[in-house]
Amino acid sequence: MTNYFIYYESAIGLLELHAHEHHLISCKFVEEKNKAEFANQILIDAEKQLNEYFSGVRKKFELSLQFKATAFQEQVWQALASIPYGKCETYLSLAKRLGNAKAIRAVGTTNGKNPFHIILPCHRVVGSDGDLIGYVGGLAKKQWLLNFEAKHSGLYLF
Repeated sequence: MTNYFIYYESAIGLLELHAHEHHLISCKFVEEKNKAEFANQILIDAEKQLNEYFSGVRKKFELSLQFKATAFQEQVWQALASIPYGKCETYLSLAKRLGNAKAIRAVGTTNGKNPFHIILPCHRVVGSDGDLIGYVGGLAKKQWLLNFEAKHSGLYLF
């Protein structure tokens, strides 16, 4: 199986996109480029959708994602995709929605392992009191993303 990589310079940092022939494997914040870029159609589509997102046009990504995950992790990541653009959900409400309020820590841990930064919007998950907690890209990026989405959805959160 061939590995394809490109780097996307977003408004808030460098993203490394990794794909195979038919699926996006990851989209993660990185500090620097450390792989040779070799694109395929999956990555071209992902880059186009990221451009649309960062221009305020795209509200939901439509990409074929490949999960390397447990059933629970995949369930959490699928739930992230259903959080509406410009809105937030708490870790507790997400755990309840998945059928187990006691799984709040597992939801948080799984959220932190999300391999599709921005595409699966883990930045939309906040603490029960509305505090910005836990984001792999850092809280400044999380706040920027929430403010950006709020601005483009007509809501102002933070």
